[in-house]
Amino acid sequence: MTTNQLAVPAGRAPWWRVPQRHVPVLATLALLLVMYGIGVSQYRAFSGPQVVFNVLIDNGFLLVVAVGMTFVILTGGIDLSVGSVVAMTAMVSASLLGNGLHPALVLVIALLIGPTLGFAMGCVIHFFDIQPFIVTLAGMFFARGMCTWISAKSVPITDGFWTGVAQERIRIGDSFVTYSVLIALAVVLVAAYTLAYTRLGRNVYAIGGNPQSALLMGLPVGRTKIAVYTISGLCAAIGGILLSFYTLSGAPLIAVGMELDVIAAVVIGGTLLTGGSGYVFGTVLGVLVLGVIQTLITFDGSLNSWWTKIVIGGLLFAFILLQRLVGIRKK
Repeated sequence: MTTNQLAVPAGRAPWWRVPQRHVPVLATLALLLVMYGIGVSQYRAFSGPQVVFNVLIDNGFLLVVAVGMTFVILTGGIDLSVGSVVAMTAMVSASLLGNGLHPALVLVIALLIGPTLGFAMGCVIHFFDIQPFIVTLAGMFFARGMCTWISAKSVPITDGFWTGVAQERIRIGDSFVTYSVLIALAVVLVAAYTLAYTRLGRNVYAIGGNPQSALLMGLPVGRTKIAVYTISGLCAAIGGILLSFYTLSGAPLIAVGMELDVIAAVVIGGTLLTGGSGYVFGTVLGVLVLGVIQTLITFDGSLNSWWTKIVIGGLLFAFILLQRLVGIRKK
């Protein structure tokens, strides 16, 4: 075989060269594997499959909310209201169940809260051309204020349907998962399909890449922006319901700061803050990284829980720098 036969055709990258848009996601996957390897080497119980399932059980609601945030960040936007919407959904559910309302009706009402607020914020952002940061900040204060208006203290959930779903265990061999994990994974699959194979998904990537070009191409920029904030609100509402299953209560101060954890998970998962590049699979990896960090600190036993925030902050800095370096190389 001659040297010419081994040469790569002009304009085509060699098969072993990873596309730059995949670098952040692969870095997250490598980090997750390294962290899991450290856990297995340090703690014998860490290698059990139930440890992985527990990460999903403990972070199912966070994963759903992060999926919705992925849509928003892919367009170059941000949604600071998701943590408060999660709390408001849990509070409304707990309050209505406590007043004897049928669980099916409570689910419908709870699922309408998030997308309604998300749609309203999306309309304000588009029609009044206001920065998403300001609009969603207002939404955050509104939703958190509604939590306190509903009740200034925690509201327990004793409804039979709610407690039954919360306590049900789905066996997988010697391990188990909950219905919340299955719901979260279903949301991930639907979101991944939407971004990869639908017109809405293509529009989301196009707008995040270059809004002006997308507008000149005749893409429905305004409609798409409103849609992604509605989707984010819906995911926050689902996350609120899953959180109420997890805690069997609603509290006005629950999920404080969750929006920051969600943004961190999405960024660590490889989605560019400037929009246009990222994957739902990367967001799943980002959530798993946060969950494994919490698990490692729990297994250690000697570290304060605030070390979770410290490590997440360091990783966030690292991945923002990685995104910047990838962007510079791309230019």
